[in-house]
Amino acid sequence: MPESWANLTSVPPAALGTDLHLELTGSGLRTGLTDALREAVRTGRLAPGTRLPSSRSLAADLGIARNTVADAYAELVAEGWLTAKQGSGTRVEKRAVPRRAASAPAATRPAEARPAYSLLPGSPDLAQFPRKQWLTAARRAVTAAPDDAFGYGDARGRDELRTVIADYLARVRGVYATSDQIVICAGFHHGLGLIARVLRSRARAVAIESYGLGLYRDVLSTAGLRTPTISVDERGARTDELAGLRGVSAVLLTPAHQYPTGVALHPDRRAATVDWARATGGLILEDDYDGEFRYDRQPVGALQGLDPERVVYFGSVSKSLAPGLRLGWMVLPEELVPQVVAAKGHGDYMSSALEQLTLAEFIASGAYERHVRSMRLHYRRRRDQLVSALAQRAPAVRVTGLAAGLQAVLELPRGTERAAVQAAAVHGLVVRGMAEFRYAGADSSSPPPQQDALVVNYAAPSDSAWAGALDALCRALTEPASLAWDKT
Repeated sequence: MPESWANLTSVPPAALGTDLHLELTGSGLRTGLTDALREAVRTGRLAPGTRLPSSRSLAADLGIARNTVADAYAELVAEGWLTAKQGSGTRVEKRAVPRRAASAPAATRPAEARPAYSLLPGSPDLAQFPRKQWLTAARRAVTAAPDDAFGYGDARGRDELRTVIADYLARVRGVYATSDQIVICAGFHHGLGLIARVLRSRARAVAIESYGLGLYRDVLSTAGLRTPTISVDERGARTDELAGLRGVSAVLLTPAHQYPTGVALHPDRRAATVDWARATGGLILEDDYDGEFRYDRQPVGALQGLDPERVVYFGSVSKSLAPGLRLGWMVLPEELVPQVVAAKGHGDYMSSALEQLTLAEFIASGAYERHVRSMRLHYRRRRDQLVSALAQRAPAVRVTGLAAGLQAVLELPRGTERAAVQAAAVHGLVVRGMAEFRYAGADSSSPPPQQDALVVNYAAPSDSAWAGALDALCRALTEPASLAWDKT
């Protein structure tokens, strides 16, 4: 007779610890159960070594007699499908499970050598992530978390994080904001996508710098916005060109440290950009991706401080901590907050509330600023080592741009960029040339005129890999057989 559901109150908790999906077919319960278990093992759905539910637990789950399950188990043990040992329960026998024959490859490909080192821009030194301090902050945050932290929450993000970010940005980056103007996002890419949705109703085009990441141009284009370019020279973006662009009501800039050319937006151009926004009702989208890392002087304050109602400020921990945390923020003009919240609130919360609370605790405790100061020294040493090594071993290569951020621009003799990238690959090193960051359609006559350069991330390699990566770079840039420096 099947056991009654009312009798489940007498089942020990340990007996209810494993779920097992089985479909019983056939004329008899025992036969159906035996066949279902055998098929689950044969197909690999029950992997070798898997512990099965106790006979009492499985009988209760299936609504059949316990003896039926025990008899099925015994039969499969006798057949060699299962094994039963006192104290360890009934398990799937650790036997070879038949595998599907591997399909023949469509074509034989030569094995590609994996680069030994990578100096691709975009990532910090992930080996330096402060695991212990982060874990301490996580424990404190979860312990103190209110019950509502485990719900769906506010689309703007946790108030605890928005409050500490407002205080931090005011002190460190000169950003003026209240917590109500901050919306938490999963990084710049996510935040830009949200702003692009909002801009569709008020803009036809967003101007972008002629050098940058194609990924971000695609975000704007996908939202239906045109993306005309403005030139970049040694004083940053040529923001005076905005007045001549038709239909442009917003501009995306990296003013503190232009990506990837490494220059800062000149003070006159900063002021002129704000004047343009005020006169036209336009918006400035400020990507402050690595503004905390300046090595030759104090970092320049954020552009947002000049006019908080005309600038959308973006920041994140992708460069200061790790991109895998997926934590960033937007500081918005007050009028845009409801629109961005509406865009984000349709099932697009993205960032975990517990990660937000952990970051809030990490910042409030001072651990974040201690980490940033430590990494600032770490990256400054790396950059100094890069500059020194190139001066000694590759004097024809000039390091340009600010002493800031996580990457440096290595200016090359004209016409040698592609050869330098190829030479680096020969030495097991992957790097990117400046040409990869120049947007198609940008005016080729605008300064700098088709600059030949490598964009090198000196921050990303671990300490154990850095020396080898630096040596490989120097060898790639100095061997005449690999790089024809006499090209003009």
